[in-house]
Amino acid sequence: VQLQASGGGLVQAGGSLRLSCAAPGSIIGIKALRWYRQAPGKEREWVATMISNGSVKYADSVKDRFTISRNRAKKTLYLQMNSLEFDDTAVYYCNIETVYKMFWGQGTLVTVSS
Repeated sequence: VQLQASGGGLVQAGGSLRLSCAAPGSIIGIKALRWYRQAPGKEREWVATMISNGSVKYADSVKDRFTISRNRAKKTLYLQMNSLEFDDTAVYYCNIETVYKMFWGQGTLVTVSS
């Protein structure tokens, strides 16, 4: 089972993008949903988390610019990214933690031009 991430692309600094991550209907027992990113030549870093009760947390580097959300009916996770900066350039990965195991998306590339 793999998550399908989409929505990446090329955007100018200051612009916006919304990433989506669709989970198969077979996934149950969700504990947390997360976004990570990996910039060229750097390690993967955590971006945002939404836990099952709806509370959210963000990395300091994206706080007040990015918003994580979900559509429970569609089993889709989103990351709204505003005021994008050059340093936001990375491959973005979605992650779903269930009571049974972790699921990862294949990544979607976001490129921010300065």
